Amino acid sequence: MPGFGNDFETEALPGALPQGMNSPQKCNYGLYGEQLSGTAFTADPPERTWTYRIRPSVKHSTRYERIDLPYWKSAPHVVEDVTSLGQYRWDPVPHSDEALTWLTGMRTMTTAGDVHTQIGMAAHIYLVNTSMDDAYFYSADSELLVVPQEGRLRFATELGIIDIEPREIAIIPRGLVYRVEVLDGPCRGFVCENYGQKFELPGRGPIGANCLANPRDFKAPVAAFEDREVPSTLTIKWCGQFHETKIAQSPLDVVAWHGNYAPVKYDLRNYCPVGAILFDHPDPSIFTVLTAPSGVPGTANIDFVLFRERWMVAEDTFRPPWYHKNIMSELMGNIYGQYDAKPQGFAPGGISLHNMMLPHGPDRNAFEGASNADLKPEKLDNTMSFMFETRFPQQLTAFAGREAPLQDNYIDCWDSLEKKFDGTPGRK
Repeated sequence: MPGFGNDFETEALPGALPQGMNSPQKCNYGLYGEQLSGTAFTADPPERTWTYRIRPSVKHSTRYERIDLPYWKSAPHVVEDVTSLGQYRWDPVPHSDEALTWLTGMRTMTTAGDVHTQIGMAAHIYLVNTSMDDAYFYSADSELLVVPQEGRLRFATELGIIDIEPREIAIIPRGLVYRVEVLDGPCRGFVCENYGQKFELPGRGPIGANCLANPRDFKAPVAAFEDREVPSTLTIKWCGQFHETKIAQSPLDVVAWHGNYAPVKYDLRNYCPVGAILFDHPDPSIFTVLTAPSGVPGTANIDFVLFRERWMVAEDTFRPPWYHKNIMSELMGNIYGQYDAKPQGFAPGGISLHNMMLPHGPDRNAFEGASNADLKPEKLDNTMSFMFETRFPQQLTAFAGREAPLQDNYIDCWDSLEKKFDGTPGRK
C-alpha cells in the first residue's frame, strides 16, 4: 500500500475489519480489538493503529527473564579506554561462520544521547545468516531504520510482510512485533536505532512539492496473519536491557488493521536528488531522505542522508564536499561503489565516523583531482552511500574500538596536503 504516514486499512479475511467504528462490542471471527499507539494520545496528529487479532497481546506476554546480547549496546554507553574523539574509518565487518540471527548478529558501533530520556540514537552493523525460528522481537526503546548492504531479509511483522534487499530500506516502528528470516544470505547491513521522535519526510521549503523522497514511493504491507500454536519466544528491548518471555503460539496473529502507525519500505533508487546547476556546493542537508526531529527547530535528532548517482555540472566550483566541521556527528556507510571525496579505502560495507566539531574533508588526491579537473558535466555513477547524522556526539563501543576492522592509518590521509600560500596576489 503506497504512502508515507497515510491512514491505511487492510484485512486478510473478508469482513474482519470493522467499518464505521473502532471497538465494536463483538468483532467478526471472534477477534480481539487492540490499539497500538506510537505517540501520546493527545499528539497532533496522533500515530496509532487499530488491530483485530486472534489473541490480545497480553496472551503473548508472560513473566520475563533478563537475557544478555553483549554486542547490542544502548546510550548512554561510554567505554573508559576507548577514545571517541577522532576521525575514524572501518573496513567492512567480515561475515562469521557462527550461526547469527537478527538479535545475536547485531553489532553496535556507536551510541549517542540517552535511551531512557528518548533522545539520540545508536548505529549498528548487522551480520545475519540464520532465520529466527519460532522467535520474535520488538523494541520498546526505538524505531529501527534498516539499510541492507548484502543479502535479502524478510521482516514478518504483526501488520504484514516486508522483504528488503540492497538499495532498499525499511522502517520498523517502536513496539511492533516481528520475526526476521534470511531469504538470501549471508546478510550484512546497517541499522540506525532511533530513540527519539519517529522519522518523517523533511520539509522541502523552496524545493516545493517534487523531488527528494516522494511519499507515494513508500510501501506499507497488507495484512497477513499466522494461527500457529507452537512453543515460541518473544524478546523485548526495554531501557537498553533485553528480556525474554516464553509463549505458546505465534504473536503475528493480526487478521486486519487500520491506522497510520505501520512499517514501511522504500527503494532508494526512487530518490530524486537536487543540487547546484550553476556554481557552488550546497549543504549535504539537500540530500536528506528522512529526518527525526528534536526539540530544537531545524536541528535534527537524526538525519538519514543519501549520496547516490547524480550529475555534477557546477561551473568554477570545487565539486566534492569542502573541508568542514559542524555540530552534527556524521556516521557514513557505503552501500556500493566509490564515494567521490575519498576514492581509496572506503569499501562497500565500510563505515566512517566524523564526530561533532572535528574537521574533515577530501584527502590530497581528491583535492588535487577536483581542483584541476576539466569542469565538464560529469556523471557520478555506480555509487550509493549514506549518513546517519545526529546532533549528539557518537560514542564508540568496545566492539568498534577493539574488534571491528579499524583502519589505523585513516587519519594519515590528510598528512600530504601541502601549504600552497605564498603571498602572491592573484595566485590560485
